[in-house]
Amino acid sequence: MNKKGFTLVELLVVIAIIGVLSTLAVVSLNNAREKSRDAKRVSDIKQVQTALELYFADQNGYPTGTALVLGGATAQALSGAGFTATAGATGTTYMGQVPSNSTPGGADYAYTQTSSGVSYTLTFTLEGQTGALASGAHTASPSGIQ
Repeated sequence: MNKKGFTLVELLVVIAIIGVLSTLAVVSLNNAREKSRDAKRVSDIKQVQTALELYFADQNGYPTGTALVLGGATAQALSGAGFTATAGATGTTYMGQVPSNSTPGGADYAYTQTSSGVSYTLTFTLEGQTGALASGAHTASPSGIQ
């Protein structure tokens, strides 16, 4: 008598192989998500830096503020009046919506004017290495990102 089908051992081996492959796929996907979030953070900071340079060119100084949370209640837009709560502020709008770090577990982007308006510091944190930037806390200023 010929029986066709799979044995229990064969089925368990196939299930184990599928489990290992799916685990590898999930780990790989999480790494890609982390890199994507970090790339967005660096891009956000560069956009804010560009808007701040435009502001500086027009206003001969950087906006006032100490430890402002970008995208927070008081820094949602950047206009001629500096960081404002809404995009409806008067004057030139340099950035209609200031980006915020909304990723769970991520530290907020923070802005501080330094040297009586001739410089600033933006702080942000990366989850992993992005380009030449290592994971951890970083600052950006008119001289670049460190």
